Amino acid sequence: MAVVLQKFGIKTKAYCDVINITQEVQSAINKSGIKDGLVNVHVAGSTGAISTTEYEPGLVKHDIKDLLEKLIPYDKDYAHHKTWHDYNGAGHLRSFLIKTSQTFPIQKGSLLLGSWQNIIFIENDEKGRSRTIYCTVIGE
Repeated sequence: MAVVLQKFGIKTKAYCDVINITQEVQSAINKSGIKDGLVNVHVAGSTGAISTTEYEPGLVKHDIKDLLEKLIPYDKDYAHHKTWHDYNGAGHLRSFLIKTSQTFPIQKGSLLLGSWQNIIFIENDEKGRSRTIYCTVIGE
């Protein structure tokens, strides 16, 4: 069984930027040469998140942002702000809730996703960032 680490970079905007990274993940799988197995998609950082959804404008530009703002608003005074004297407590909590990694099956060299399912990155920080996404491809 082979294990291959691939990575790619993205640039994000602040406050819940939702980016479709499905094609980049598929490209990492293609480069790995692995045809059947799993890919773990991971962002190193405590304010980013990896998830899946149908990537359409209403959902990613409004509904996801509205839901997260109701659950974990950016304008709340979190204890984290007092500890570190920064203001990204909501970003840390959102990342904690959504998670920084997801694992997906691969068959015949392709991601096994639903018809409208895409892999997304969510920037939860109050600053835009340059992020590195790591794809660990495992299989044969």
